[in-house]
Order: sequence, then structure tokens, then C-alpha cells
Amino acid sequence: MTPGSHARPADDEAPAPRRPRRGWRAWRIGTPLVLLLCGGLFVVSAANSEGTDLRPGRYTNLSSLVSGEARDYQHLEQRVKDLNSEVVSLTDAVNDRDVQRSQRRIEKLKDPAGLVPRSGPGVTVTLSDAPEDVINSTTRDLKYLVVHQQDIQAVVNAMWTAGATAVTVQGQRIVSTTGIKCEGNAVQLQGVPYSQPYVISAVGDQAALLGAIDGNPYLQLYRAQAADPTISVGWDLQLESDITAPAYDGLLDLNYAKPLDN
Repeated sequence: MTPGSHARPADDEAPAPRRPRRGWRAWRIGTPLVLLLCGGLFVVSAANSEGTDLRPGRYTNLSSLVSGEARDYQHLEQRVKDLNSEVVSLTDAVNDRDVQRSQRRIEKLKDPAGLVPRSGPGVTVTLSDAPEDVINSTTRDLKYLVVHQQDIQAVVNAMWTAGATAVTVQGQRIVSTTGIKCEGNAVQLQGVPYSQPYVISAVGDQAALLGAIDGNPYLQLYRAQAADPTISVGWDLQLESDITAPAYDGLLDLNYAKPLDN
């Protein structure tokens, strides 16, 4: 036998007993189990995602994102309306003198609180960001080229100063507890994000509304920037023969801070 060669066993030599292939048996049992588990995970993921991506990428279209969030809010808002209507129906059915007395007081306060629809002549102001070509070509700071919450608030405050009986922003009734704030490239109104352009309408005396808007120093500066071709933020004012301001139907609960006990 040469070095490195292997001799075949003689015919009369008994072959060595084979060890049971435990590893092979483990694979035969484990592989189907792994496949079943993976399939189960796929089914659970599909059910939870409801057709959406569980690991979505970055949103590149902010306007679409804002619109989607607003639609979701509208569905929840409708649910709140339905529940409020149910509460009113149940309350009206209560035959109690104290409850009925409280209901009469509430009815008197609904109109000044903005809980009753209003309609009539008025003014509509539309604010919008500068056009894309101006944004891409101007050397101005970007803050001058977009609408901010204080711009919307200035228009709303001027309308209130003129004695408007109802004011809406994006069709939503403005009341004493309404909050307007910037949130990225959108403005949040009562917790709902809206993208520009921003439509602000007021029901009231048109001459008084025009006088208050024209005489407001902040809005005078805004209109001057709107006329500047290097800024060109949007400004449009229209007299309306009939504006309908819906009743406020959002949450009426007030949140406030409390001092800590020493």
C-alpha cells in the first residue's frame, strides 16, 4: 500500500456499525416547522398592515400627507358628531326640571359661542405661499415666502375687530378656544393639519371688515410683501354676497395647567 492510499475492507471483514443520523432527522423535522412559522408571520403581517407598507419610506409629498391626515380627522369628527347627537337626544328625553332649566341656558349661549350656523354677506381673504419659480430664483430668506400662523391670526383678529358675527378658516368655524399654529409646511387648526392656500371668511358688515383689514399695520406689511416681485406671497380679497359659516362641532373641553403643590 502506497503512502496516502486507502485499502478497501476485505470481504470477510465485518463493516463497522453506522451511527444514527440524528442531525438529518433534526433537519427533516425542523425545516417544515420553520417554514410554517414563516408562513404564519407573513399572514399576521398582511393582516396587520391592511394593505399598507409596515416599513414606509420617507414621505416626499407633504401636501398629500396633510390631506390624508385631514381626511382621517374628518372621519373621527363625524363619529364625534354622531355621538354628540345621541347625547343630545338622550338629554332631551330626560323629564327633569333642573335638566330642562340648564338646557334653556345652554340654548341662549349657543349662538355667541359659535355653536349655531351663521350666514350673510361678508369678506373672504386667501393667503398662499409664493409661487415655485419665485422660491427657486429669489435670494430672499424662505421665511418671507411662506404663510405663517401669525399671518392667518392677523386676518382673523382684524375680522373680529370689525365685528364679524362668524369667522371660518378652511371652512372650519373659529371660536374662542380655537388654536392656530404652524406644523412643518402646514398649519394646524384645532389639531387638524391644512396645507396652503388658506381661505379665511367672515360674515359681517363688508365696509367695517374692509376698513379693519386695510387699517391693520401687520396686514399692510403683508400686502406690501405680496406686491414685491422678489417675495410675491399670495394675497386675495373678495367681497361675498352670501357666506355660510357652519356651527363649531369640535371638542369643547378646556385643558389648562395646574400649579404643583409645594
